[in-house]
Amino acid sequence: MKYPLAWFLTWTTYGTWLHGDARGSHIGSHPLPPNPELEASMRAEMTEDVAILTDVQRALVGEAIVRECANQGWFLHARNVRTNHVHVVVSASAEGSIVLARLKAVASNALSDQAGLPMTAGRNGRRR
Repeated sequence: MKYPLAWFLTWTTYGTWLHGDARGSHIGSHPLPPNPELEASMRAEMTEDVAILTDVQRALVGEAIVRECANQGWFLHARNVRTNHVHVVVSASAEGSIVLARLKAVASNALSDQAGLPMTAGRNGRRR
């Protein structure tokens, strides 16, 4: 399989960009227009507070991304961890969705470890 030169990946922190947001959103490749009622419904379903990263947490996520790229043999061209989102440019012999899922997972695990959250069994395997 042939992959692009690099993947430009972006993800937001929990609760900072919900479906229905005035900026628009997507479900898969399907764009959703702004919808205040949908956004309010999504916000009401949130089980935790909105996640805004501190400087310490931003550094922790950045380090986790660097480590995982090295462990996977991926070339990390750039990363920028902001308070409410993350950008990564990475070359990898894998689908972008796989790279994205892995990097989000290691970022989440690093933050959970720092917060002292225990691992528990969940419906999709180990969860916090």
